[in-house]
Amino acid sequence: MRIALYQPDQAGNVGAVLRLGACLGVGVDIVKPCGFPLSARSLKADPELRRSAMDYDADVMVHDDWDAFRAAAAGRIVLLTTRGETTIHDFAYRAGDTLLMGSESAGVSFAVRTQVDAAVRIPIADGARSLNLAVAAGIAVGEALRQTRGWPQKAAT
Repeated sequence: MRIALYQPDQAGNVGAVLRLGACLGVGVDIVKPCGFPLSARSLKADPELRRSAMDYDADVMVHDDWDAFRAAAAGRIVLLTTRGETTIHDFAYRAGDTLLMGSESAGVSFAVRTQVDAAVRIPIADGARSLNLAVAAGIAVGEALRQTRGWPQKAAT
């Protein structure tokens, strides 16, 4: 299982998702361009990324653009969107799925939307627009890991 962030705007959210991925054993893909400078060096040096990700080492792949990500992606790509017709708990996840999150400000383009395997949504209260990106990623990956029995197991001590 992987989480993919499509053109994220906020370094703090990326850091929180990196920490989530490290703690749950879920890889993270970042599809550029980002709304902040991002390089292999900045993954460790950026103060906002460091503050959120702390010292956790996540399995991270940075892709220059959507086409590079698509070429590297294995398994299904499942888009989380407020426009998804299927809810996250009604969708049948597979262990090899990648959960795609759009940018905080714009989501994903129509062209990207047409290239995903499924589009799902997290039910929220009437009148609410959307959840924070990192919170939504945690909710969705939690449901996907529950369904696939993919939660990490600590070694017996």
